[in-house]
Amino acid sequence: MYNGPEHYLDKDAAAGRVMAHARLLLKLSRRFEAVAPAGLRHSAHVANYKLGTIIIHADNGAVAAKIRQMSQRLSNELSKGGAECSGIEVKVQPRQIPSQSTSSTQKPLSAKAIGMLQETTDNLPAGPLRAALDRLIRHAARRE
Repeated sequence: MYNGPEHYLDKDAAAGRVMAHARLLLKLSRRFEAVAPAGLRHSAHVANYKLGTIIIHADNGAVAAKIRQMSQRLSNELSKGGAECSGIEVKVQPRQIPSQSTSSTQKPLSAKAIGMLQETTDNLPAGPLRAALDRLIRHAARRE
């Protein structure tokens, strides 16, 4: 009979403690989602549990401040879920969005900069660098 990988992890003492902690975090996460106000549920999450303190990561400072204001009520509600909760620690930890790119905005070149590039280009021998600078100058001239 196959009981899944959890069966094997529970047999080892150290792995068993890790699994128990993971189950507790999952339980606390679900409880947090159930008791937190709708506006905060998707902007914060339970990150860890240490010695009776629940660590919550908030996406930004405003969310963190609101959770800190509500910490006593949230602590009481989370304690009802079975885990002893003597306090809540809130840290600002924005979630990483893998598809988000940090592209820079293109700034136009000044007429002086274009003139200097043109002068430099005119003094270069034919080749890939000169061709690239020619394209840059043409592209910059079109945007003006």
